[in-house]
Amino acid sequence: MAQHRYHHGDLRRALLAAATEAIEEKGPAALSLRELARRAGVSHAAPAHHFGDKAGLLTALAAEGFELLAAALHDAGDDFLEIGVAYVRFAVDHRAHFEVMFRPDLYRADEETVAAARKQARDALFAGLARFQAARPATASGGDEDDTAASGLAAWAIAHGFATLWLGGALPAQLGDDPEAAARRVVGRLFDG
Repeated sequence: MAQHRYHHGDLRRALLAAATEAIEEKGPAALSLRELARRAGVSHAAPAHHFGDKAGLLTALAAEGFELLAAALHDAGDDFLEIGVAYVRFAVDHRAHFEVMFRPDLYRADEETVAAARKQARDALFAGLARFQAARPATASGGDEDDTAASGLAAWAIAHGFATLWLGGALPAQLGDDPEAAARRVVGRLFDG
Protein backbone atom coordinates (compact mmCIF):
# COMPACT_ATOMS: atom_id res chain seq x y z
CA MET A 1 0.00 0.00 0.00
CA ALA A 2 1.47 3.35 -0.99
CA GLN A 3 1.86 5.97 1.71
CA HIS A 4 0.55 9.45 1.08
CA ARG A 5 3.12 12.21 1.16
CA TYR A 6 1.90 15.50 2.47
CA HIS A 7 3.39 18.79 1.40
CA HIS A 8 4.48 19.41 4.99
CA GLY A 9 7.11 16.69 4.86
CA ASP A 10 6.20 15.65 8.40
CA LEU A 11 2.46 16.01 8.83
CA ARG A 12 2.47 14.73 12.39
CA ARG A 13 4.99 17.42 13.38
CA ALA A 14 3.01 20.07 11.48
CA LEU A 15 -0.20 19.06 13.27
CA LEU A 16 1.48 19.22 16.68
CA ALA A 17 2.89 22.65 15.85
CA ALA A 18 -0.57 23.85 14.75
CA ALA A 19 -2.07 22.45 17.96
CA THR A 20 0.56 24.27 20.03
CA GLU A 21 -0.25 27.53 18.28
CA ALA A 22 -4.00 27.06 18.75
CA ILE A 23 -3.65 26.20 22.44
CA GLU A 24 -1.45 29.24 23.05
CA GLU A 25 -4.16 31.41 21.50
CA LYS A 26 -7.33 29.88 22.95
CA GLY A 27 -6.41 27.20 25.47
CA PRO A 28 -6.75 23.42 25.20
CA ALA A 29 -10.52 23.31 25.69
CA ALA A 30 -11.16 25.28 22.49
CA LEU A 31 -8.99 23.01 20.32
CA SER A 32 -10.80 20.94 17.70
CA LEU A 33 -9.44 18.56 15.09
CA ARG A 34 -11.35 20.43 12.39
CA GLU A 35 -9.69 23.72 13.37
CA LEU A 36 -6.35 21.95 13.57
CA ALA A 37 -6.75 20.60 10.02
CA ARG A 38 -7.63 24.08 8.77
CA ARG A 39 -4.58 25.61 10.44
CA ALA A 40 -2.29 22.93 9.00
CA GLY A 41 -3.88 23.20 5.56
CA VAL A 42 -4.83 19.53 5.33
CA SER A 43 -8.01 17.50 5.00
CA HIS A 44 -10.31 17.19 8.00
CA ALA A 45 -9.45 13.48 8.18
CA ALA A 46 -5.68 14.01 8.49
CA PRO A 47 -5.55 14.75 12.25
CA ALA A 48 -7.78 11.76 13.02
CA HIS A 49 -5.56 9.57 10.84
CA HIS A 50 -2.50 10.48 12.93
CA PHE A 51 -3.99 10.83 16.42
CA GLY A 52 -7.41 9.17 16.36
CA ASP A 53 -9.18 11.89 18.30
CA LYS A 54 -8.55 15.03 20.33
CA ALA A 55 -7.43 13.02 23.35
CA GLY A 56 -4.90 11.21 21.14
CA LEU A 57 -3.54 14.52 19.89
CA LEU A 58 -3.26 15.92 23.41
CA THR A 59 -1.63 12.67 24.57
CA ALA A 60 1.10 13.17 21.95
CA LEU A 61 1.47 16.81 22.97
CA ALA A 62 1.74 15.89 26.68
CA ALA A 63 4.37 13.23 25.96
CA GLU A 64 6.37 15.70 23.90
CA GLY A 65 6.06 18.27 26.69
CA PHE A 66 7.35 15.91 29.37
CA GLU A 67 10.30 15.01 27.12
CA LEU A 68 11.10 18.70 26.59
CA LEU A 69 10.79 19.37 30.31
CA ALA A 70 13.11 16.48 31.16
CA ALA A 71 15.72 17.84 28.74
CA ALA A 72 15.38 21.37 30.16
CA LEU A 73 15.80 20.16 33.74
CA HIS A 74 18.76 17.98 32.80
CA ASP A 75 20.42 20.86 30.91
CA ALA A 76 20.10 23.11 33.97
CA GLY A 77 23.04 21.30 35.55
CA ASP A 78 23.70 20.66 39.23
CA ASP A 79 22.42 23.92 40.74
CA PHE A 80 19.00 23.13 42.20
CA LEU A 81 17.92 26.78 42.03
CA GLU A 82 18.72 26.77 38.31
CA ILE A 83 16.66 23.61 37.90
CA GLY A 84 13.70 25.52 39.36
CA VAL A 85 14.39 28.43 37.04
CA ALA A 86 14.57 26.00 34.10
CA TYR A 87 11.14 24.68 35.07
CA VAL A 88 9.71 28.21 34.95
CA ARG A 89 11.51 28.94 31.66
CA PHE A 90 10.03 25.76 30.19
CA ALA A 91 6.51 26.81 31.24
CA VAL A 92 6.94 30.23 29.63
CA ASP A 93 8.62 28.96 26.45
CA HIS A 94 6.29 25.96 26.01
CA ARG A 95 3.05 27.31 27.38
CA ALA A 96 0.77 25.07 25.32
CA HIS A 97 2.60 21.95 26.42
CA PHE A 98 2.55 23.14 30.03
CA GLU A 99 -1.19 23.81 29.90
CA VAL A 100 -1.86 20.26 28.67
CA MET A 101 0.73 18.22 30.61
CA PHE A 102 -0.77 18.85 34.02
CA ARG A 103 -4.36 18.30 32.93
CA PRO A 104 -4.56 14.49 32.71
CA ASP A 105 -8.31 14.80 32.22
CA LEU A 106 -7.54 16.06 28.69
CA TYR A 107 -5.45 13.11 27.49
CA ARG A 108 -4.70 9.44 28.06
CA ALA A 109 -2.45 9.77 31.09
CA ASP A 110 -1.84 6.02 31.32
CA GLU A 111 -0.55 5.83 27.73
CA GLU A 112 2.94 4.31 27.70
CA THR A 113 4.67 7.21 25.91
CA VAL A 114 3.25 9.73 28.37
CA ALA A 115 4.12 7.61 31.41
CA ALA A 116 7.70 7.13 30.19
CA ALA A 117 8.16 10.83 29.39
CA ARG A 118 6.60 11.87 32.72
CA LYS A 119 9.06 9.53 34.48
CA GLN A 120 11.98 11.13 32.60
CA ALA A 121 10.92 14.58 33.84
CA ARG A 122 10.38 13.34 37.39
CA ASP A 123 13.75 11.59 37.38
CA ALA A 124 15.48 14.76 36.15
CA LEU A 125 13.88 16.78 38.95
CA PHE A 126 14.72 14.21 41.61
CA ALA A 127 18.30 13.81 40.34
CA GLY A 128 18.76 17.55 40.86
CA LEU A 129 17.21 17.26 44.31
CA ALA A 130 19.51 14.37 45.24
CA ARG A 131 22.58 16.39 44.19
CA PHE A 132 21.31 19.36 46.22
CA GLN A 133 20.63 17.28 49.32
CA ALA A 134 24.03 15.54 49.06
CA ALA A 135 25.76 18.94 49.09
CA ARG A 136 23.95 20.06 52.28
CA PRO A 137 25.28 19.35 55.76
CA ALA A 138 24.24 15.94 57.10
CA THR A 139 21.97 17.42 59.76
CA ALA A 140 19.98 19.38 57.17
CA SER A 141 19.67 16.77 54.47
CA GLY A 142 17.45 14.24 56.23
CA GLY A 143 18.15 11.29 54.03
CA ASP A 144 15.27 8.89 54.16
CA GLU A 145 13.11 8.21 51.11
CA ASP A 146 10.02 9.85 52.60
CA ASP A 147 12.00 13.04 53.27
CA THR A 148 13.41 13.04 49.75
CA ALA A 149 9.95 12.48 48.26
CA ALA A 150 8.47 15.28 50.38
CA SER A 151 11.32 17.62 49.42
CA GLY A 152 10.88 16.76 45.76
CA LEU A 153 7.14 17.41 45.95
CA ALA A 154 7.76 20.72 47.72
CA ALA A 155 10.30 21.82 45.11
CA TRP A 156 8.00 20.84 42.26
CA ALA A 157 5.01 22.58 43.86
CA ILE A 158 6.97 25.79 44.34
CA ALA A 159 8.36 25.91 40.79
CA HIS A 160 5.04 24.84 39.27
CA GLY A 161 3.08 27.30 41.39
CA PHE A 162 5.38 30.15 40.45
CA ALA A 163 5.17 29.23 36.76
CA THR A 164 1.37 29.01 36.90
CA LEU A 165 1.06 32.35 38.68
CA TRP A 166 3.47 33.94 36.19
CA LEU A 167 1.54 32.64 33.19
CA GLY A 168 -1.74 33.79 34.74
CA GLY A 169 -0.40 37.32 35.27
CA ALA A 170 -1.13 36.99 38.99
CA LEU A 171 2.25 38.03 40.40
CA PRO A 172 3.05 41.55 41.60
CA ALA A 173 4.39 43.99 39.01
CA GLN A 174 7.47 44.76 41.12
CA LEU A 175 8.87 41.36 40.11
CA GLY A 176 9.46 42.84 36.65
CA ASP A 177 8.92 41.29 33.25
CA ASP A 178 11.73 38.70 33.19
CA PRO A 179 10.33 35.35 34.40
CA GLU A 180 13.78 33.84 34.97
CA ALA A 181 15.05 36.73 37.08
CA ALA A 182 11.79 36.80 39.03
CA ALA A 183 11.91 33.03 39.62
CA ARG A 184 15.54 33.25 40.71
CA ARG A 185 14.60 36.01 43.17
CA VAL A 186 11.53 34.29 44.60
CA VAL A 187 12.61 30.64 44.55
CA GLY A 188 16.07 31.67 45.74
CA ARG A 189 14.51 32.77 49.03
CA LEU A 190 14.26 29.09 49.89
CA PHE A 191 18.04 28.83 49.86
CA ASP A 192 18.65 31.89 52.11
CA GLY A 193 19.97 31.12 55.52
